[in-house]
Amino acid sequence: MQTEAEAPATEPLSLENVTRRYGELTALAGIDLRLRQGEITAVVGPSGSGKSTLLELVAGLQEPDGGSVRVNGATRAAERREECAFMPQRDLLLPWRDALGNAALALECQGVPRAEARRCAAPLFERFGLAEFERARPAELSGGMRQRVAFLRTLLPGRPLLLLDEPFGALDAITRADLQEWLAGMLAAEPRTVLLVTHDVEEAVFLADRVLVLSPRPGRVLAELEVGLPRPRSVTDPDLALLRREALEVLRS
Repeated sequence: MQTEAEAPATEPLSLENVTRRYGELTALAGIDLRLRQGEITAVVGPSGSGKSTLLELVAGLQEPDGGSVRVNGATRAAERREECAFMPQRDLLLPWRDALGNAALALECQGVPRAEARRCAAPLFERFGLAEFERARPAELSGGMRQRVAFLRTLLPGRPLLLLDEPFGALDAITRADLQEWLAGMLAAEPRTVLLVTHDVEEAVFLADRVLVLSPRPGRVLAELEVGLPRPRSVTDPDLALLRREALEVLRS
């Protein structure tokens, strides 16, 4: 039988009473969170509520001022970085590299030779809707295609925890809706444990198994909403509309 002391090490992610301050400013206060294996958890909240700070703490880019962060049992920042794949809002594609070279970059950063990294990335371009664009430069790609390249780059190293920070926030509404459906399909085909930060409540309830609503700064968890709807989902589902309304009511309160 698993003991209480052993339990955190088996969880993909756990945060206990996490606080983060910047001088006099408290960004996050008393955050508790546990992710289940293979779960997609979305975090929504007003601007300045510490959503991106939360992801950076998990990713090992920052350390908390109080409390603990564990990723697959790892607590030190360098160890957490080894367990996470972090996709920021901007695609950050290198303009001098083609799409295949940008996708392969994550493997190269792990020490994989460039030619081998490109061989690993190339077969996935068709699955990601990028076939025949392997040699295209970022400036030649649409915003949606750039985000697909960035997501492919994020997935390639095979890290167990995906951290997505407003992945579609800079896109127009039609492209964003298309990519939300595409991402839902990709995660169904290749399940991962995901922590998704988004300002879009509709996106949160469409993609996630659970939605956390943060308060204005300092960020605290105001509510946890279990989505509990089968996949694939439709944005026209009235149950999704009810969950969206519930999340918005919590935010407005």
